[in-house]
Amino acid sequence: MKIRVTLFLSLCWLLNYAQDLKIPVDTAYVTTNSVTIKGKQVNYKAETGFQPVWDADGKMIASLYYTYYKRTNDSKGNKRPIIYSFNGGPGSASVWMHIAYTGPKILKIDDEGYPIQPYGIKDNPNSILDVADIVFINPVNTGYSRKVADKDGKMPDDKLFFGVNADIKYLAGWMNTFTTRHNRWESPKYIIGESYGGTRVMGLSLELQNSQWLYLNGVILVSPADYKVLRVGGPLSSSLNLPYYTAAAWYHKMLAPELQNKDLLDILPEAEDFAVNKLMPALAKGGFISSAEKQNIAKQMSHYSGLTEKVILQMNLDVPNRFFWKELLRDKTGQTIGRLDSRYIGVDKVETGTSPDYSAELTSWLHSFTPAINYYIQNDLGFKTDVKYNVFGNVGNWDRTNDNTRENLRQAMAQNPYLKVMTQSGYYDGATTYFSAKYSQWQIDPSGKMKDRFSFKGYRSGHMMYLRNEDLIKANDDLREFIESSAANGKAAKY
Repeated sequence: MKIRVTLFLSLCWLLNYAQDLKIPVDTAYVTTNSVTIKGKQVNYKAETGFQPVWDADGKMIASLYYTYYKRTNDSKGNKRPIIYSFNGGPGSASVWMHIAYTGPKILKIDDEGYPIQPYGIKDNPNSILDVADIVFINPVNTGYSRKVADKDGKMPDDKLFFGVNADIKYLAGWMNTFTTRHNRWESPKYIIGESYGGTRVMGLSLELQNSQWLYLNGVILVSPADYKVLRVGGPLSSSLNLPYYTAAAWYHKMLAPELQNKDLLDILPEAEDFAVNKLMPALAKGGFISSAEKQNIAKQMSHYSGLTEKVILQMNLDVPNRFFWKELLRDKTGQTIGRLDSRYIGVDKVETGTSPDYSAELTSWLHSFTPAINYYIQNDLGFKTDVKYNVFGNVGNWDRTNDNTRENLRQAMAQNPYLKVMTQSGYYDGATTYFSAKYSQWQIDPSGKMKDRFSFKGYRSGHMMYLRNEDLIKANDDLREFIESSAANGKAAKY
């Protein structure tokens, strides 16, 4: 049974695109529902709406659209764990994890994650709502979140929102307000971020402690994008891609029989060892590598990637991801493979070239996510507007300077003995590869004194590993285990 209640907290309005197109900036719409998780009924309240962002002078400069799920048949009440959930981009709405991973409703898709018509949603029997309440947050220009004009109609500067550090600062303040409004200060607190959301939550971990006095029990990095590694090029970045090539080639049956006939998890350690101990030093030598060593490395790269020695040598051992997506099946089927999930297949205009025409996996996902989130918000959550829901929003020229988020996380962990970190990655993710995620985790604490507070979980799927039903089950169970293992249980926060 569903009951809808509308709570008007303010009569302020946010103007967007045209004078008469508006959404409320401080309003909550509440519905009640239930879902069966792990065989048990979970009753919950779903609150969706808008909460303001204020500047240092207390003036409203934006309003963020959020959805908050709170279990109502649990005796712990507001002392239950709470998870603040972000997607990435930057410029991506919270839609992905909201209706495909941890929330009480998920897409109607097949067991491997492909869209099915008619589009829609269904109950999620694997949601973590049984053990934790969840807040899905949409940063400015994503979902329905927008900037707010002042009394003179002037919009705030983009620099207050669209950059690594600006994003972290205003979101931390917003989270403080939310925690206070919903009386969640006694709750064990977690933040989860997917893709660029990984960068975001690494930075938030310290900002929340140092500026908002809000301490966490856990940080969860889902297919994290670490820009100290991602897209920087060079021997380090390039060599870390190799184990992903092995995984994708194995999936498409492009490896030699001695590897192809083994299980994926049996061959990846070999590829990782080669990447770190042989390929990385070879690439570091650049044009001064000997011909014999270059030939030998090309042979081993071919063995672990499914590409020919000839094309690897033509690339001087440095094979870009985009070329790999175009090349792997070029001589077999002439098709391309997906960027975010290399299980997906694309069809280009011509088979020649160095990169695919489009991302096969993303177009597939947008098939099912866009209709589903729009339908769900309107019909189940009770919010209706003519304003467009931005699955991807314009975040201008994002400022990536002074990205110290990896170090921020280390400092947060050092200061807070409760804080643990888990990374979740799909082996077939070619955008933020699983081995790069492992490497980033290794680099957070060079001292090694906190390594027992880190964990890594890998899945046989891509960037959004939860789209594959088997991994949806496993990944949510891993979250449950992480929440349980990071619970204080009366133990003092001390070394």
